[in-house]
Amino acid sequence: MSRIAKNPVVIPEGVNVDINGQEITVKGKLGELKLRLVDEIEASMGDGVVVVKPRTQSSFARGMWGTSRSLINNMVEGVAKGFTKNLEISGVGYRASVQGNKAVLQLGYSHDVHYEIPEGITIKAPSQTELEISGIDKKKVGQVAAEIIRLRPPEPYKGKGIRHKGQHIRRKEGKKK
Repeated sequence: MSRIAKNPVVIPEGVNVDINGQEITVKGKLGELKLRLVDEIEASMGDGVVVVKPRTQSSFARGMWGTSRSLINNMVEGVAKGFTKNLEISGVGYRASVQGNKAVLQLGYSHDVHYEIPEGITIKAPSQTELEISGIDKKKVGQVAAEIIRLRPPEPYKGKGIRHKGQHIRRKEGKKK
C-alpha cells in the first residue's frame, strides 16, 4: 500500500478545488490549474481535503495512485504559493539578463543565446550570474530550468556552466605534466 497516496491532500485557505468526474480544477490567488486523472483512479472531496483512491487493485492503478495524489498536491501548492528554481551561472564572461519575454544568456559562445520564456513562467535576473525561474506549474518550472541548464551544463574541470544554486559539481583533476 502506498504511503504517499494514503495521506489526504489538505486544501489551504483561498484555494478552491472542483472535482467533476475525472477532471480536477484547482483555483487560487496565483492562477488556475487543471488535471485529468486516469480512469483507474478516483478522487473525492470532504472536510477541506482531497482523498485519492484506486478503483481496482491492478498494478497500474496502484502505481498511479501515489502519482495522482502528488500531482494534485503540487497543483494545490502551486496555486497557493508557487514554485521557484534558482540557477547560478559561473564562468568568465558568462552573464544573463531578461529583456521583455526573452532571457539573453552569454555563455562563452560566439553569439548570445536568446531563450524564449514560455507562458505561465517568469524569469528574473537578480544579478548577472543568477536566474530565478518561478511559476505555478511545478513540471513547467522544472522543465524550463532543465532547458536553460542544457544550454551550457557545468563541466567537471573548471566548474563553468549553469547549475542549480547550491549544487555541488564533482571536479576532476586536470592533465598532469
